[in-house]
Amino acid sequence: MSAAVYLNELGVVCAAGNGKAALRDAMLGRTPLPGSLDECDSPGQPRLLGRVTVADADLSLLPPARRSRNNALMLAALAQIRPAVDAALARHAPERIGVVLGSSTSGIAESERAARAFHAGGALPADYDFAMQELGSPALALSGLLGLAGPALVVSTACSSGAKAIASAARLLRAGLCDVVITGGVDTLCGFTLAGFTALESVSPGRCNPMSANRCGIHLGEGAALFLMSREPGGVRLAGWGESSDAHHISAPDPSAAGALAAMREALARAGIEPGQVDYINLHGTATVQNDAMESLAVRTLFGAGTLASSTKPLTGHTLGAAGAIEAAIGWLLLHDNPQGELPPQCWDGVADPALPVLNLVPAGGRLGRQPDWILSNSFAFGGSNAVLLLGRA
Repeated sequence: MSAAVYLNELGVVCAAGNGKAALRDAMLGRTPLPGSLDECDSPGQPRLLGRVTVADADLSLLPPARRSRNNALMLAALAQIRPAVDAALARHAPERIGVVLGSSTSGIAESERAARAFHAGGALPADYDFAMQELGSPALALSGLLGLAGPALVVSTACSSGAKAIASAARLLRAGLCDVVITGGVDTLCGFTLAGFTALESVSPGRCNPMSANRCGIHLGEGAALFLMSREPGGVRLAGWGESSDAHHISAPDPSAAGALAAMREALARAGIEPGQVDYINLHGTATVQNDAMESLAVRTLFGAGTLASSTKPLTGHTLGAAGAIEAAIGWLLLHDNPQGELPPQCWDGVADPALPVLNLVPAGGRLGRQPDWILSNSFAFGGSNAVLLLGRA
């Protein structure tokens, strides 16, 4: 089997924009920063949340146990690539098409509403099914809707889920187990997630401020990004990926950055390129004290102070299980129709933290002056689950 795999088509919905054109404008600073204060999931404590507004997906297409908002966002992303998916269905047998997605919340929001109804009236809503919150729900819903018979699974490794799902999809293709894989990630906002990060004192009251001396945590978002991946040339090449585990702490990254460095080096080695060839790094850049310290050390150690980098989480919010996929979507767009090499600017207050290694953060209007060739995207999750994707021009 060919070792080369390609991200042929992209569908994306997130707070920064629904669809490729809207996301491109937002990430290049052409439209105002999205997000508004919201206390739906934190009564009495307004937080900036990257909520997604999409036209109502037709959830009647799914079995009742799969009708969650999480799957609605997935269907919105699917609609953008549906012609390409249908063409793939016409060319390949159902058992040769797989689904590999990342998610960390699935339908937890539906369970929260059901629990509130139970406490108020003593009974669960008639339309509620516990299966709504099962982590495998997005993959099973998508596979069932399309009539597929190939592997269908969800990777749930916190903030690295979307990136690890894409790497897992590539392995299915390279092993010859699938001819096409629909891959990416989807996650939606819920009170459980917001309460958990608040308990860890990791939530910023406003927009996150990565790499700043004033950073104080994440702001949460939601969204979905789906790719049609195959061995057929076209779109963007997934040239490399790297994965590692810190085994250091349940939530804090290894401050030595050993795991992050291992994942980045593996991605470069798999692609057969040197650090100096990377044009831009999409940082995990959560704006938590420990993550930014670890990541800046890792990037400076491997790439020095020359490679341009930025965090796009101020635009999208931290979309958790979907983050790696949405940020891969940003890399995909940078490698398409970008002759001047425009790059996402670092959105922050500009107050550098003197304790952090200096990085070459993209300024407003930053550009390479040429079409990019290589984009690196970092995802570093709780539990030290690290995943790095390297995208190249097809």
